Amino acid sequence: MTAPTTAPLTGLRVLDLATLFAGPMAATLLGDFGAEVVKIEHPTKPDPSRGHGPSKDGVGLWWKMLGRNKRTMTLDLSKPGGRATLLRLAGTADVIIENFRPGTLEKWDLGWPELSAVNPRLVLARVTGFGQFGPYAHRPGFGTLAEAMSGFAAITGEPDAPPTLPPFGLADSIAGLTTAYAVMTALAARVHTGEGQVVDMALIEPILAALGPQPLWFDQLGHVQPRTGNRSPNNAPRGVYRTADGTWVAVSTSAQSVAERLMHLVGRPELIDEPWFASGADRARHADVLDEAVGGWIAARTRTDVLAAFEKAEAAVAPVQDVRDVMADPQYQALDTITTVDDPELGPLRMQNVLFRLSATPGAIRWAGRPHGADTDEILTELGLTPDDVTALRAEGAL
Repeated sequence: MTAPTTAPLTGLRVLDLATLFAGPMAATLLGDFGAEVVKIEHPTKPDPSRGHGPSKDGVGLWWKMLGRNKRTMTLDLSKPGGRATLLRLAGTADVIIENFRPGTLEKWDLGWPELSAVNPRLVLARVTGFGQFGPYAHRPGFGTLAEAMSGFAAITGEPDAPPTLPPFGLADSIAGLTTAYAVMTALAARVHTGEGQVVDMALIEPILAALGPQPLWFDQLGHVQPRTGNRSPNNAPRGVYRTADGTWVAVSTSAQSVAERLMHLVGRPELIDEPWFASGADRARHADVLDEAVGGWIAARTRTDVLAAFEKAEAAVAPVQDVRDVMADPQYQALDTITTVDDPELGPLRMQNVLFRLSATPGAIRWAGRPHGADTDEILTELGLTPDDVTALRAEGAL
Protein backbone atom coordinates (compact mmCIF):
# COMPACT_ATOMS: atom_id res chain seq x y z
CA MET A 1 0.00 0.00 0.00
CA THR A 2 1.16 3.53 -0.72
CA ALA A 3 0.37 6.30 1.75
CA PRO A 4 -1.49 9.25 0.24
CA THR A 5 0.41 12.52 -0.04
CA THR A 6 -2.15 13.97 2.35
CA ALA A 7 -1.12 11.70 5.23
CA PRO A 8 -1.52 13.98 8.26
CA LEU A 9 2.00 13.53 9.66
CA THR A 10 3.82 13.96 6.36
CA GLY A 11 6.92 16.10 6.96
CA LEU A 12 7.38 14.92 10.56
CA ARG A 13 10.69 13.16 11.20
CA VAL A 14 11.01 10.67 14.05
CA LEU A 15 14.18 8.96 15.24
CA ASP A 16 13.30 5.65 16.91
CA LEU A 17 16.13 4.71 19.29
CA ALA A 18 13.94 2.47 21.45
CA THR A 19 13.86 -1.32 21.67
CA LEU A 20 11.23 -3.98 22.26
CA PHE A 21 7.74 -2.65 22.41
CA ALA A 22 6.39 0.55 23.98
CA GLY A 23 8.72 3.10 22.38
CA PRO A 24 8.92 1.37 18.99
CA MET A 25 5.14 0.95 18.94
CA ALA A 26 4.69 4.70 19.45
CA ALA A 27 7.02 5.32 16.50
CA THR A 28 5.06 2.81 14.42
CA LEU A 29 1.80 4.61 15.13
CA LEU A 30 3.35 7.90 13.99
CA GLY A 31 4.76 6.27 10.88
CA ASP A 32 1.38 4.78 10.02
CA PHE A 33 0.05 8.29 9.45
CA GLY A 34 2.88 9.58 7.32
CA ALA A 35 5.76 10.46 9.64
CA GLU A 36 9.20 9.58 8.34
CA VAL A 37 10.54 7.18 10.97
CA VAL A 38 14.22 6.27 11.09
CA LYS A 39 14.86 3.21 13.22
CA ILE A 40 18.35 3.41 14.73
CA GLU A 41 19.76 0.13 16.07
CA HIS A 42 23.09 -0.96 17.49
CA PRO A 43 25.34 -2.41 14.76
CA THR A 44 25.75 -5.80 16.45
CA LYS A 45 22.80 -5.85 18.89
CA PRO A 46 19.63 -5.09 16.94
CA ASP A 47 16.23 -4.49 18.53
CA PRO A 48 15.41 -7.76 20.37
CA SER A 49 11.90 -7.64 18.92
CA ARG A 50 13.45 -8.96 15.70
CA GLY A 51 13.93 -12.26 17.52
CA HIS A 52 10.74 -12.35 19.59
CA GLY A 53 8.16 -14.99 18.76
CA PRO A 54 7.96 -17.18 15.67
CA SER A 55 10.04 -16.52 12.57
CA LYS A 56 9.81 -17.64 8.96
CA ASP A 57 12.92 -18.40 6.93
CA GLY A 58 14.94 -16.80 9.71
CA VAL A 59 12.98 -13.55 9.54
CA GLY A 60 11.20 -12.44 12.73
CA LEU A 61 7.51 -11.90 12.10
CA TRP A 62 6.82 -9.59 15.05
CA TRP A 63 9.38 -7.17 13.65
CA LYS A 64 7.54 -7.11 10.32
CA MET A 65 4.64 -5.40 12.11
CA LEU A 66 6.58 -3.34 14.69
CA GLY A 67 9.10 -2.17 12.10
CA ARG A 68 6.64 -1.22 9.39
CA ASN A 69 6.90 2.21 7.79
CA LYS A 70 10.41 2.63 9.25
CA ARG A 71 13.72 3.10 7.49
CA THR A 72 16.48 1.24 9.31
CA MET A 73 20.05 2.25 10.05
CA THR A 74 22.76 1.25 12.51
CA LEU A 75 24.63 3.52 14.91
CA ASP A 76 26.63 2.89 18.07
CA LEU A 77 25.90 5.92 20.22
CA SER A 78 28.74 5.13 22.61
CA LYS A 79 31.32 5.79 19.87
CA PRO A 80 32.44 9.38 19.22
CA GLY A 81 31.41 9.10 15.59
CA GLY A 82 28.08 7.60 16.55
CA ARG A 83 27.43 10.43 19.00
CA ALA A 84 28.34 13.07 16.44
CA THR A 85 26.14 11.43 13.81
CA LEU A 86 23.17 11.26 16.14
CA LEU A 87 23.53 14.96 16.93
CA ARG A 88 23.51 15.69 13.20
CA LEU A 89 20.41 13.55 12.79
CA ALA A 90 18.78 15.25 15.79
CA GLY A 91 19.22 18.56 14.03
CA THR A 92 16.96 17.27 11.23
CA ALA A 93 14.35 15.58 13.43
CA ASP A 94 11.12 16.58 15.13
CA VAL A 95 10.97 13.69 17.60
CA ILE A 96 13.36 11.24 19.24
CA ILE A 97 11.93 8.23 21.07
CA GLU A 98 14.27 6.34 23.40
CA ASN A 99 13.94 3.83 26.22
CA PHE A 100 17.41 3.58 27.70
CA ARG A 101 17.66 3.41 31.47
CA PRO A 102 17.77 6.94 32.98
CA GLY A 103 21.25 8.39 32.73
CA THR A 104 22.37 6.33 29.72
CA LEU A 105 22.04 9.10 27.15
CA GLU A 106 23.68 11.47 29.61
CA LYS A 107 26.62 9.05 29.96
CA TRP A 108 27.17 9.45 26.21
CA ASP A 109 26.78 13.25 26.41
CA LEU A 110 23.52 12.94 24.49
CA GLY A 111 21.12 14.19 27.16
CA TRP A 112 18.49 16.86 26.75
CA PRO A 113 20.93 19.79 27.05
CA GLU A 114 23.01 18.48 24.15
CA LEU A 115 20.06 17.44 21.98
CA SER A 116 18.05 20.61 22.52
CA ALA A 117 21.15 22.70 21.83
CA VAL A 118 21.34 21.35 18.27
CA ASN A 119 17.56 21.51 17.82
CA PRO A 120 15.47 23.61 20.22
CA ARG A 121 12.27 22.41 18.51
CA LEU A 122 13.00 18.75 19.24
CA VAL A 123 10.60 16.59 21.27
CA LEU A 124 12.42 13.88 23.24
CA ALA A 125 10.16 11.03 24.40
CA ARG A 126 11.79 8.99 27.15
CA VAL A 127 10.04 5.68 27.84
CA THR A 128 11.15 3.73 30.91
CA GLY A 129 9.73 1.29 33.41
CA PHE A 130 9.47 3.73 36.31
CA GLY A 131 10.12 7.23 34.96
CA GLN A 132 13.16 9.49 35.02
CA PHE A 133 13.25 10.06 38.79
CA GLY A 134 12.14 8.44 42.04
CA PRO A 135 13.45 5.52 44.10
CA TYR A 136 12.86 2.93 41.34
CA ALA A 137 14.05 5.03 38.39
CA HIS A 138 17.28 3.11 37.79
CA ARG A 139 15.78 -0.37 38.11
CA PRO A 140 15.36 -2.40 34.93
CA GLY A 141 11.70 -2.09 34.00
CA PHE A 142 9.49 -4.30 31.84
CA GLY A 143 5.78 -4.49 31.11
CA THR A 144 5.36 -7.52 33.36
CA LEU A 145 6.49 -5.45 36.34
CA ALA A 146 4.04 -2.68 35.44
CA GLU A 147 1.21 -5.20 35.12
CA ALA A 148 2.04 -6.44 38.62
CA MET A 149 2.70 -3.08 40.29
CA SER A 150 -0.31 -1.26 38.84
CA GLY A 151 -2.90 -3.58 40.38
CA PHE A 152 -3.84 -5.25 37.09
CA ALA A 153 -2.60 -8.71 38.09
CA ALA A 154 -4.19 -8.45 41.54
CA ILE A 155 -7.70 -8.09 40.09
CA THR A 156 -7.24 -10.56 37.22
CA GLY A 157 -8.09 -14.23 37.64
CA GLU A 158 -10.50 -16.33 39.63
CA PRO A 159 -11.08 -15.44 43.30
CA ASP A 160 -9.38 -18.58 44.59
CA ALA A 161 -6.55 -18.59 42.02
CA PRO A 162 -3.26 -16.68 41.88
CA PRO A 163 -3.04 -13.20 40.38
CA THR A 164 -2.84 -13.47 36.59
CA LEU A 165 -0.49 -11.72 34.18
CA PRO A 166 -1.54 -11.15 30.57
CA PRO A 167 0.06 -13.44 27.95
CA PHE A 168 1.05 -10.47 25.80
CA GLY A 169 2.59 -7.02 26.23
CA LEU A 170 -0.40 -5.23 27.74
CA ALA A 171 1.45 -2.53 29.70
CA ASP A 172 3.83 -1.93 26.79
CA SER A 173 0.94 -1.60 24.35
CA ILE A 174 -0.92 0.88 26.54
CA ALA A 175 2.29 2.85 27.05
CA GLY A 176 2.98 2.81 23.30
CA LEU A 177 -0.43 4.27 22.57
CA THR A 178 0.03 6.84 25.32
CA THR A 179 3.50 7.80 24.13
CA ALA A 180 2.19 8.53 20.64
CA TYR A 181 -0.50 10.71 22.22
CA ALA A 182 2.09 12.44 24.42
CA VAL A 183 4.34 13.15 21.44
CA MET A 184 1.46 14.68 19.50
CA THR A 185 0.56 16.78 22.55
CA ALA A 186 4.13 18.06 22.80
CA LEU A 187 4.14 18.84 19.07
CA ALA A 188 0.87 20.75 19.46
CA ALA A 189 2.47 22.76 22.28
CA ARG A 190 5.42 23.49 19.99
CA VAL A 191 3.05 25.25 17.59
CA HIS A 192 2.38 27.79 20.35
CA THR A 193 5.80 28.00 22.02
CA GLY A 194 8.15 27.30 19.13
CA GLU A 195 10.11 24.98 21.40
CA GLY A 196 10.32 21.28 22.02
CA GLN A 197 10.32 19.52 25.38
CA VAL A 198 10.88 16.19 27.14
CA VAL A 199 8.16 13.55 27.48
CA ASP A 200 8.69 11.38 30.58
CA MET A 201 6.69 8.18 30.07
CA ALA A 202 6.74 5.46 32.75
CA LEU A 203 5.24 2.06 31.92
CA ILE A 204 3.69 1.86 35.39
CA GLU A 205 1.43 4.89 34.82
CA PRO A 206 -0.71 4.43 31.66
CA ILE A 207 -1.86 0.96 32.72
CA LEU A 208 -2.85 2.37 36.11
CA ALA A 209 -4.97 4.99 34.32
CA ALA A 210 -6.58 2.24 32.24
CA LEU A 211 -7.64 0.41 35.42
CA GLY A 212 -10.13 3.14 36.22
CA PRO A 213 -11.10 4.69 39.56
CA GLN A 214 -9.50 2.15 41.91
CA PRO A 215 -7.33 4.75 43.72
CA LEU A 216 -10.35 7.02 44.10
CA TRP A 217 -12.44 4.18 45.49
CA PHE A 218 -9.72 3.33 47.99
CA ASP A 219 -9.13 6.97 48.92
CA GLN A 220 -12.77 7.69 49.61
CA LEU A 221 -14.12 4.33 50.76
CA GLY A 222 -11.17 2.12 51.59
CA HIS A 223 -12.45 -0.20 48.87
CA VAL A 224 -10.01 -2.73 47.37
CA GLN A 225 -11.31 -4.41 44.21
CA PRO A 226 -11.11 -8.21 44.54
CA ARG A 227 -10.54 -10.82 41.85
CA THR A 228 -13.90 -11.86 40.44
CA GLY A 229 -12.94 -13.97 37.43
CA ASN A 230 -15.17 -13.15 34.48
CA ARG A 231 -17.85 -11.65 36.68
CA SER A 232 -18.23 -7.92 37.20
CA PRO A 233 -19.21 -6.17 40.43
CA ASN A 234 -21.13 -3.65 38.33
CA ASN A 235 -23.52 -5.78 36.30
CA ALA A 236 -24.79 -9.30 35.67
CA PRO A 237 -25.14 -11.51 33.83
CA ARG A 238 -21.67 -10.93 32.49
CA GLY A 239 -19.07 -13.49 31.48
CA VAL A 240 -18.32 -16.31 29.10
CA TYR A 241 -20.71 -19.19 28.55
CA ARG A 242 -20.19 -22.55 26.85
CA THR A 243 -22.41 -23.49 23.93
CA ALA A 244 -23.75 -26.90 22.97
CA ASP A 245 -21.05 -27.38 20.33
CA GLY A 246 -18.23 -26.73 22.80
CA THR A 247 -17.45 -23.13 21.86
CA TRP A 248 -17.77 -20.03 24.01
CA VAL A 249 -19.59 -16.73 23.83
CA ALA A 250 -19.20 -13.56 25.89
CA VAL A 251 -22.27 -11.74 27.22
CA SER A 252 -22.54 -8.22 28.63
CA THR A 253 -25.49 -6.45 30.22
CA SER A 254 -23.97 -3.07 31.04
CA ALA A 255 -27.23 -1.41 29.96
CA GLN A 256 -30.43 -2.12 31.90
CA SER A 257 -32.49 -2.44 28.71
CA VAL A 258 -30.11 -5.09 27.38
CA ALA A 259 -30.37 -7.07 30.63
CA GLU A 260 -34.16 -7.00 30.35
CA ARG A 261 -34.14 -8.10 26.71
CA LEU A 262 -31.83 -10.95 27.63
CA MET A 263 -34.19 -12.24 30.30
CA HIS A 264 -37.00 -12.33 27.76
CA LEU A 265 -34.75 -14.17 25.33
CA VAL A 266 -33.79 -16.93 27.77
CA GLY A 267 -37.36 -17.38 28.95
CA ARG A 268 -36.99 -15.89 32.42
CA PRO A 269 -38.93 -12.58 32.22
CA GLU A 270 -40.12 -12.96 35.79
CA LEU A 271 -36.62 -12.10 37.03
CA ILE A 272 -37.08 -8.58 35.70
CA ASP A 273 -39.73 -7.98 38.35
CA GLU A 274 -37.37 -8.85 41.19
CA PRO A 275 -36.49 -5.71 43.20
CA TRP A 276 -32.79 -6.43 42.83
CA PHE A 277 -32.95 -6.53 39.04
CA ALA A 278 -33.31 -2.77 38.74
CA SER A 279 -29.58 -1.94 39.03
CA GLY A 280 -26.40 -3.48 37.71
CA ALA A 281 -24.74 -3.69 41.12
CA ASP A 282 -27.75 -5.45 42.63
CA ARG A 283 -27.90 -7.84 39.68
CA ALA A 284 -24.21 -8.60 40.26
CA ARG A 285 -25.06 -9.71 43.80
CA HIS A 286 -27.44 -12.25 42.29
CA ALA A 287 -25.06 -13.45 39.57
CA ASP A 288 -25.53 -17.13 40.46
CA VAL A 289 -29.23 -16.98 39.61
CA LEU A 290 -28.67 -15.01 36.42
CA ASP A 291 -25.73 -17.12 35.26
CA GLU A 292 -27.78 -20.27 35.75
CA ALA A 293 -30.60 -18.84 33.63
CA VAL A 294 -28.38 -17.56 30.83
CA GLY A 295 -25.80 -20.32 30.96
CA GLY A 296 -28.42 -23.05 30.84
CA TRP A 297 -30.12 -21.48 27.82
CA ILE A 298 -26.81 -21.04 25.94
CA ALA A 299 -25.60 -24.55 26.83
CA ALA A 300 -28.58 -26.03 24.99
CA ARG A 301 -27.78 -24.29 21.68
CA THR A 302 -24.96 -24.07 19.17
CA ARG A 303 -22.90 -20.94 18.92
CA THR A 304 -24.43 -20.09 15.54
CA ASP A 305 -27.94 -20.32 16.99
CA VAL A 306 -26.98 -18.35 20.10
CA LEU A 307 -25.45 -15.51 18.10
CA ALA A 308 -28.45 -15.35 15.77
CA ALA A 309 -30.95 -15.31 18.63
CA PHE A 310 -29.03 -12.60 20.52
CA GLU A 311 -28.85 -10.44 17.41
CA LYS A 312 -32.57 -10.79 16.78
CA ALA A 313 -33.29 -9.88 20.41
CA GLU A 314 -30.83 -6.95 20.33
CA ALA A 315 -28.91 -8.43 23.25
CA ALA A 316 -25.14 -8.01 23.53
CA VAL A 317 -23.03 -11.04 22.66
CA ALA A 318 -19.78 -11.88 20.89
CA PRO A 319 -18.07 -15.15 20.08
CA VAL A 320 -14.88 -15.88 22.00
CA GLN A 321 -12.53 -15.98 19.04
CA ASP A 322 -8.98 -17.12 18.58
CA VAL A 323 -6.79 -15.73 15.82
CA ARG A 324 -8.22 -18.18 13.28
CA ASP A 325 -11.69 -16.76 13.86
CA VAL A 326 -10.39 -13.19 13.81
CA MET A 327 -8.84 -13.68 10.38
CA ALA A 328 -12.19 -14.87 8.99
CA ASP A 329 -14.52 -12.55 10.91
CA PRO A 330 -16.78 -10.63 8.51
CA GLN A 331 -16.75 -7.43 10.59
CA TYR A 332 -12.97 -7.32 10.67
CA GLN A 333 -12.98 -8.06 6.93
CA ALA A 334 -15.39 -5.21 6.25
CA LEU A 335 -13.15 -2.81 8.20
CA ASP A 336 -9.96 -4.19 6.58
CA THR A 337 -8.65 -4.55 10.13
CA ILE A 338 -6.34 -7.33 8.96
CA THR A 339 -4.79 -6.05 5.75
CA THR A 340 -2.29 -7.45 3.27
CA VAL A 341 1.17 -5.93 2.86
CA ASP A 342 3.58 -6.98 0.12
CA ASP A 343 7.05 -7.72 1.51
CA PRO A 344 10.19 -8.34 -0.57
CA GLU A 345 11.53 -10.87 1.94
CA LEU A 346 8.44 -12.97 2.67
CA GLY A 347 5.87 -12.02 0.04
CA PRO A 348 2.30 -11.03 0.99
CA LEU A 349 1.84 -10.61 4.75
CA ARG A 350 -1.39 -10.17 6.66
CA MET A 351 -1.21 -7.98 9.77
CA GLN A 352 -3.26 -5.45 11.73
CA ASN A 353 -3.99 -2.31 9.71
CA VAL A 354 -3.49 1.25 10.95
CA LEU A 355 -5.23 1.89 14.23
CA PHE A 356 -8.12 4.07 13.05
CA ARG A 357 -9.68 5.46 9.88
CA LEU A 358 -9.54 9.14 8.93
CA SER A 359 -12.01 10.17 6.24
CA ALA A 360 -9.84 12.81 4.55
CA THR A 361 -6.21 12.03 5.46
CA PRO A 362 -5.94 8.29 6.08
CA GLY A 363 -2.85 6.43 7.17
CA ALA A 364 -1.39 3.42 5.42
CA ILE A 365 1.19 0.66 5.73
CA ARG A 366 3.75 1.57 3.10
CA TRP A 367 6.08 -1.36 3.83
CA ALA A 368 6.70 -4.01 6.46
CA GLY A 369 9.71 -4.10 8.78
CA ARG A 370 12.97 -3.86 6.87
CA PRO A 371 16.26 -5.71 7.47
CA HIS A 372 18.70 -4.52 10.11
CA GLY A 373 20.56 -1.45 8.84
CA ALA A 374 19.06 -1.63 5.36
CA ASP A 375 18.98 2.15 4.84
CA THR A 376 22.13 3.21 6.68
CA ASP A 377 24.13 4.44 3.72
CA GLU A 378 21.18 6.18 2.12
CA ILE A 379 20.25 8.06 5.29
CA LEU A 380 23.82 9.14 5.97
CA THR A 381 24.23 10.31 2.38
CA GLU A 382 21.06 12.39 2.74
CA LEU A 383 22.57 13.83 5.91
CA GLY A 384 25.51 15.09 3.89
CA LEU A 385 28.13 12.51 4.78
CA THR A 386 30.58 11.51 2.07
CA PRO A 387 31.54 7.93 1.23
CA ASP A 388 34.81 8.56 3.09
CA ASP A 389 32.87 9.71 6.16
CA VAL A 390 30.78 6.54 6.09
CA THR A 391 33.89 4.39 5.66
CA ALA A 392 35.48 6.10 8.66
CA LEU A 393 32.42 5.50 10.81
CA ARG A 394 32.47 1.81 9.85
CA ALA A 395 36.17 1.57 10.67
CA GLU A 396 35.40 3.04 14.11
CA GLY A 397 32.65 0.50 14.68
CA ALA A 398 30.03 3.22 14.86
CA LEU A 399 27.92 1.66 12.06
